[in-house]
Amino acid sequence: MQRIALVGPCTHQRDFLDRLSSTGVVELDPVRPDIELAVVADRQPDWSDRELELRRRTAQAVPHGPVTALLGWTPAAALSEVTEALTPAGGAAVPLPPPPGVQPPTLLRQRGRGRSFEVLVQTYTTVPYADIDPALVAGLAYVAMFGMMFGDVGHGLLLLLGAVIVRSGRFARLAKLRPAWPFLAGAGVASIAFGVLYGEMFGPTGLIPVVWLSPVDDVIPLLLTALGVGAVLLGGAYGLGIVNRFREGGWAFALYARTGIAGALLFLALGCVAGGVYFGSGWLLVGAVVLGVAGLVLTFLGLLAATGGGGAGVLQAIVELFDVVVRLGSNVVSFARLAAFGLTHAALGAIVWQGTVALWDSGSVPGRLGAGLVLIAGTSIAFALEALVAGIQALRLEYYELFSRVFDTDGRPFRPWRLPAEDTEVTS
Repeated sequence: MQRIALVGPCTHQRDFLDRLSSTGVVELDPVRPDIELAVVADRQPDWSDRELELRRRTAQAVPHGPVTALLGWTPAAALSEVTEALTPAGGAAVPLPPPPGVQPPTLLRQRGRGRSFEVLVQTYTTVPYADIDPALVAGLAYVAMFGMMFGDVGHGLLLLLGAVIVRSGRFARLAKLRPAWPFLAGAGVASIAFGVLYGEMFGPTGLIPVVWLSPVDDVIPLLLTALGVGAVLLGGAYGLGIVNRFREGGWAFALYARTGIAGALLFLALGCVAGGVYFGSGWLLVGAVVLGVAGLVLTFLGLLAATGGGGAGVLQAIVELFDVVVRLGSNVVSFARLAAFGLTHAALGAIVWQGTVALWDSGSVPGRLGAGLVLIAGTSIAFALEALVAGIQALRLEYYELFSRVFDTDGRPFRPWRLPAEDTEVTS
C-alpha cells in the first residue's frame, strides 16, 4: 500500500476530485472534525450529498500557492493509473513514505488461493497490513477439525451433495449461501476421510470396516490424538504469530510478545513436560525447565514494558503472566472437544442404528416400517444437530485458541473514496 499526496490546481478542484473518484483506487484521509462541522453548518437546503462531499474535500485540501493537496493511500500497482487519470486536470499523485506509527489499510483479497475461506478471517478481524493472511491455512484447519468431530462417510456425502447444490445456483433461496460452498465441500471431504478411519457410514452399520479406531470403543486413543492435533495447530499458530510480530515491530517485539517467541518458549516447555512424563526422559524435563524459565522471563519483561513499569506495572505484569500460563494449559486441553464431540456424533449414530436393527428384527410389518422411520428421522436429527455443533466448536477453536495467537492487533480495510452519484429527477 502506497502513501500518496494528490496534488491539483486550485482552479480545477472539482474536476480534479471527480477524476480522482472515478479511479476507485484511492482512499482519502478522514475529514478533520473542525472542517466537517464548518461544512455541515454552512450546508444549504439545495445541496446534494455529492455537493456536500465535494465541499468537504475542497475544504480539507491544503493550499500551497496555485495548487492544493490531499493525502491518502492507494495500492502500489495502481499509482500509475491514478496519475494518468489526474493528468488531464493538471493533477498528479506524488508517492510519500508512510508516516511512522500509522498502519496502512489492508487491501482485502479479491481472488486467488484461500479467497473462499477469507470470510473465516474477516469475521474475526481485518488482517493488519503487516501481517500474513492465514485464510487458506485457517480454512484447512477448520474443515479438518470439523471432520474429526463429524466423521461419517454417509454424512460427508450429504454435505458434498449440499455443496454441489449450493454452488449450482439453481435455487434462488440458496443464492446467499453460494460463497459458503467451499466450506460445505471441504467439511464433506474431511467427514468422509474420518468416516473411513472410524468405520462409520450412517453410523456403525458395518458397510465399511474400521480402518483406524472406533470413537465409541477407543476413547483414550481418540482423546490423545485430539490433544496431539491441538498441539500441532497451536504450534503452527505460534509460528505465524512470531512472523507477524516481527513484521509488525521487528525482532524485539517478536522476542518479548506473549504471542511471539516468549509465548512459544512456554508452549515448548509444556510440550517437553508432557514428553518427559510420557517417555520418562529426564533430559526433556530439564529442557522444559530451561525453556520455561526463559519464556517466563521474556514474557514478564514484555508485559512490564507494555505497562510502563513502576510498582503498579510490576503487579499488573505478574497477574498477566499468571494468566498467560494458566491459559496455555487450558488452550491445549480445549482441543479435547475434538474427541468429545467425535464420540458424541458416533454415539448418536450407534443409538439410531441399534434402534433401527431392534425394530427390524421384530419381523413384523409395523416393526419394519418403524425401523425405516427411526433410521430416516434419527439420521436427519443426528445429522442436523451434530453438523451445527461441530461447526460451532471448530469455529470456537479457530478463534479463541488459534487466531488469538496469530493476531495481536486489528487492521482496517482499504475503502476507496467515491463521490455520491448525481441526484436525478424523473419528470413526466
